[in-house]
Amino acid sequence: MTGSRPGGPDMDLLIVGSGVAGLSAAVRAMTLEPGIRVGVVSKAELSVSATQWAQGGVAAVLAGAARPEDSIDLHIADTLAAGAGLCDVAATRLLVTDGPDAVRDLVRQGATFDRDPDGALALAREGGHSAARVVHAGGAATGAEIERTLVAATRALASELHEGWYALDLLVERGACRGVVALDPAGRPVALRAANTLLATGGAGQMFSVTTNPPQSTGDGPAMARRAGVTVADVEFMQFHPTALHDSSVPRALLSEALRGEGALLRDASGHRFVDELAPRDVVSRAITRRMLEEGGEHAWLDATGIDDFARHFPTLMPPLRRLGIDPAKDWLPVAPAAHYLSGGIVTDLDGASTLPGLWAAGEAACTGVHGANRLASNSLLEGMVFAARVVDALRAGKMGPSPTGVMASILEPGAHPDHLPAVPLVNTATPGALRPLGGPDPAKAREHLQRSMTVGAGVVRSEASLSEVASELSSLSGPGAPVPPDPAVPTAAQAELGNLVTVAACLVDAALARRESRGAHSRSDFPEPLDAQRVRYTH
Repeated sequence: MTGSRPGGPDMDLLIVGSGVAGLSAAVRAMTLEPGIRVGVVSKAELSVSATQWAQGGVAAVLAGAARPEDSIDLHIADTLAAGAGLCDVAATRLLVTDGPDAVRDLVRQGATFDRDPDGALALAREGGHSAARVVHAGGAATGAEIERTLVAATRALASELHEGWYALDLLVERGACRGVVALDPAGRPVALRAANTLLATGGAGQMFSVTTNPPQSTGDGPAMARRAGVTVADVEFMQFHPTALHDSSVPRALLSEALRGEGALLRDASGHRFVDELAPRDVVSRAITRRMLEEGGEHAWLDATGIDDFARHFPTLMPPLRRLGIDPAKDWLPVAPAAHYLSGGIVTDLDGASTLPGLWAAGEAACTGVHGANRLASNSLLEGMVFAARVVDALRAGKMGPSPTGVMASILEPGAHPDHLPAVPLVNTATPGALRPLGGPDPAKAREHLQRSMTVGAGVVRSEASLSEVASELSSLSGPGAPVPPDPAVPTAAQAELGNLVTVAACLVDAALARRESRGAHSRSDFPEPLDAQRVRYTH
């Protein structure tokens, strides 16, 4: 294969993805082990990731900064409540306990967070949090600040940087992952070999027409893992952010949770409030969707006129508002839910190990169990930092494969861990196998078709009928009659992305059909209540 090198692995650790999880792992590994060979694969420049778009902050109970009424136990309770009964308790406690040190590490690396007049970290309260514990940078530019810090460190330390490379599939040899096959910038397949591979590829918001995710968020990590027979779970829980700016842009500009934390109110077309603005995201998204359907409108309104000096507190939100001619000091802001965050992904243990030796996952691509059925606001950047560090520490300790901890406990030892949710495997349409380059000569058109189908049938509110219709559409995109290019051995990046979106969408639809209840970010109009019998984790 073009570019592959004979002999042993080229790298000790190959990281696929350049968001907060991937680069946190890279920086930690290279800092703690100066001689380690670390490579990073990114299909765009290092700085282009969903992390860069993250406006919400980082939730952590920081000693000396947190309000007196806050505590580790309270943050855990808020996370479990938002997760609607499906969080893994051990993973959640680990996330919240390790979180403060992860934030302090970022500060030591040069990240600049907002401070109050006394010089202490400024703390905000966001939806689902019972106390102010969220640190921000630039009001609503936290992700960009974290990405800036990590990119600078990675460029200074990494052994190999592959920017503009697209990871196609995992290299699996003798029952272990030994790197990936990637397309170089010229479109040629190259084997990148490594002793260990970390998938930190982010989410899959591009399954939907309306999303806050960048075009690169195409579910690559979970799809590659699925094709290699690696277990994934909880993919029915796509969280929709309730307050994306309603316009024609892709991705949609996100109007930060922090606005509602500062007192912005949600109003319908008549100007009436209709929901608690600080409720968890799933609750607010459903309320907005119902009100839109009742009124026959395309959006609700966010009234931020009560926030003093909006432009100074939220400078990064002003450009998209100015582009639409909106003055937040006097105008209400049109908002609608948008696909935002995939709470499930590649099943890992508490150290980030997957069911395939040599393969690790962290961040949005992983299912650690900390988000359950619905992610608590500002826990995502925290998860990326905390579990990326645990991957590196496990590798340094010589760990080779998964252990029965966290979500992985019920996968490796079914029935042996009553303190963990039982895993229910699904026989689904997204079966393991080789990547098929889908879409024929026009994968962009097929991708738009997929996005429309998913938005209508598998969006904020779903039903047996709507999900079955999407399943049929997915089959037409990927079944025996689907168009394929003349040379299916070497797909283009666009064809591969479509294949990955179809794979993850099929997993989502199958799990959503099986989950005959409403829970967290999964809402069924035909089964509107949660059921105790459905407190299980659906796996593929």
